Amino acid sequence: MMGGGCAEGAKVQGVAQGVLRDGTAGANARLRALVVFCHPSRTSFAAALCDAACRALRETGHEVRLRDLYAEAFNPVLNLGEWEDYLTRPEVNAARQYSHVKDLQWADALVVVYPTWYYGPPAMLKGWLERVWLPRVTFEVASTRLRRPRPLLRNIRRFVGITTSGSPWWWLRLVRDPGRSLWTRALRPVFAPGCRVVWRQLHDMNHTTPAERSQFLAKVEITMRRL
Repeated sequence: MMGGGCAEGAKVQGVAQGVLRDGTAGANARLRALVVFCHPSRTSFAAALCDAACRALRETGHEVRLRDLYAEAFNPVLNLGEWEDYLTRPEVNAARQYSHVKDLQWADALVVVYPTWYYGPPAMLKGWLERVWLPRVTFEVASTRLRRPRPLLRNIRRFVGITTSGSPWWWLRLVRDPGRSLWTRALRPVFAPGCRVVWRQLHDMNHTTPAERSQFLAKVEITMRRL
């Protein structure tokens, strides 16, 4: 087994198959928020958005864990061994990404902050989905044909997507906004029933003014304080 030993693999499998929390959280309840940030520059506007989101969450009493994928040098490539183990030994892959799996299942709220590139998340964030959102972690593989996977990430009761895009809003609407659809439609079913989903996107990023960027930052802070 790569990464961890047998004991660690068993521990991860227990996390992957364990009982998830089943309470309901009120609007003002203290949350465990996992913030996943993906941008190569810590001086970017995306980094300012991430800092604003984390600051607002902490100031309103929520517990925050930040995963900065570029700072961690996260490897987004699903290699041959992981592909071979994907369906037959998913607990082995979960052991390889143990800390990410543990954080994902710890959280009540998931916040992703990233720039939209080519109508979707950066390759590193997409690779995080492929290598961390594994069978027995976020879903169970469908048992028969024509059935969708069974959702497992029922601990997530709040989801917030924060992104910027170079395209104008009307163009993204015309092409059905695949990046937004990935998170709010395709992945939404693995979260808790009734999960509150919020999307914040600054369009026409290359032509925004300082005032417009400041306004969007303030909007993000307000969103996080009301989470």
